[in-house]
Amino acid sequence: MKKHFSYLYLVTVCFFVTTFTLFGQNPSTHPSRKALLKIIDQNFIDAAQQYKVLMNHLPQDKFPKTYFPTTGQYQFSGSEWWCSGFYPGSLLYIYQQTQDSVLLKEANRILNILEKEKFNTTTHDLGFMMFCSFGNAKDIAPKPTHKDILIQSAKSLASRFNPTVGCIKSWDSHNNDYLVIIDNMMNLELLFWATQATGDSSYYNIAVTHANTTMKHHFRSDFSSYHVINYNAQTGDVQQKRTAQGYANESAWARGQAWGLYGYTVMYRATQNPMYLEQAKNIARFILKHPNLPTNKIPYWDFNAPNIPDALRDASAAAVMASALLELSTYVNNSLKKEYISNAEEMLFALSKPPYKAKIGTNGGFLIEHCVGHIPEKTEIDVPLTYADYYFLEAMKRYQALQK
Repeated sequence: MKKHFSYLYLVTVCFFVTTFTLFGQNPSTHPSRKALLKIIDQNFIDAAQQYKVLMNHLPQDKFPKTYFPTTGQYQFSGSEWWCSGFYPGSLLYIYQQTQDSVLLKEANRILNILEKEKFNTTTHDLGFMMFCSFGNAKDIAPKPTHKDILIQSAKSLASRFNPTVGCIKSWDSHNNDYLVIIDNMMNLELLFWATQATGDSSYYNIAVTHANTTMKHHFRSDFSSYHVINYNAQTGDVQQKRTAQGYANESAWARGQAWGLYGYTVMYRATQNPMYLEQAKNIARFILKHPNLPTNKIPYWDFNAPNIPDALRDASAAAVMASALLELSTYVNNSLKKEYISNAEEMLFALSKPPYKAKIGTNGGFLIEHCVGHIPEKTEIDVPLTYADYYFLEAMKRYQALQK
């Protein structure tokens, strides 16, 4: 009887070790889903406390950008900054979980300041700015004005579309340069919503054309993406393929890969066109099978950074990847579903503990530490960033929904 028990115990242990090995996981670091859900519940409680710290340090008409732990200084922006929508969006996600009215009041206050950006035609980032904010508000704490605000925002975004190039312009430039960045895939969700809300198919058509042009020119044969494509504004020809925030023109900037993964997942959701699903799956494969992806799934700031394994990690890229993988898991077969969820779980678990999750009352009130904004420009290096918090909260919300 004793020998029989020992044999069964050995078989059981071998089974679990083999299972975790197959999925590239260590059973001592990968929590059960029940345990992760409890961690997520606590994360939202902690987020409410942290964001009260952040809101109490925020100037009346400003938006948070980042915080420098070594000096204790904040960096704020006006409403025109591309990240302005993440603060109200995060407040709304936290309010939805906690029902803390203080956070809803603050979200509504800052939305009133942000509203004027619906007329901003100088940026491609109105999806980030307006849909991550007012888009959340219309679902979580709706007001009659939200629809018109978002429709006007979509009109402003659509005004930057050039049919000859087949893309929405990202950055204004001189001469015939027409600069488009992979990040712009994240702004198309606003256009799809606008077609649903108005019945005007022009928004839908712009989004599809932009995604198709991007798929043709932004991606390499291994489905990694360039950061910036410079088209000729008059002819639509590609003039240059390069990076701005990555290590090198031919490298794979981590957050850029995350933007592409998320963007083509949204494209499939909005169109049900299988070519977008294949694109998202191919990008996921590049990320998850890359030999330079660390075991805890928090990527280096660039997959080809020269000083790996000593290169900085980018927690913001992990947060975006986790959120995208969780949605993508709902569109694929069981084998890929398990792979995507398992990797997202690893990311969420790593982000939920030190060194990535900040202690209450620290980090200026931000949730996540150790993000990388723009190393080539020497800005926002190894600091908290608003979009890391936003997509971390969104990923946790999506994980809860999957378990239900």
